[in-house]
Amino acid sequence: QVQLVESGGGLVQAGGSLRLSCAASGRTLSSYVMAWFRQAPGKERDFVAAIDWRDGTTVYADSVKYRFTISRDNEKNAVYLQMNSLKSEDTAVYFCAADANLKYGRGWYRESSYTYWGQGTQVTVSS
Repeated sequence: QVQLVESGGGLVQAGGSLRLSCAASGRTLSSYVMAWFRQAPGKERDFVAAIDWRDGTTVYADSVKYRFTISRDNEKNAVYLQMNSLKSEDTAVYFCAADANLKYGRGWYRESSYTYWGQGTQVTVSS
């Protein structure tokens, strides 16, 4: 079992920055793919970014590419999402997700590929 706890959400003005954290416990993440998804009110949960703990490979949704950066900290067993140049359309609940041994490919972008989920953290961007 892996437990995931997100933090770092809040209210920020458009153009500002936030850094989300996802602390993992229960297992070491050396063979896991970690991802961030987000869900805006009345919408489906969408993929944001993912990172392979094994080699650091990252992928991003087109909507956040060059603005958001996903990273990991091996010592802290944590994953981060640095969000810059925030827009009102980035407003959502952000979820951390994890799964073991996901092969690189389209599966990384699918919600159904991930077994473990955090409770989410709210990000609100005011325009």
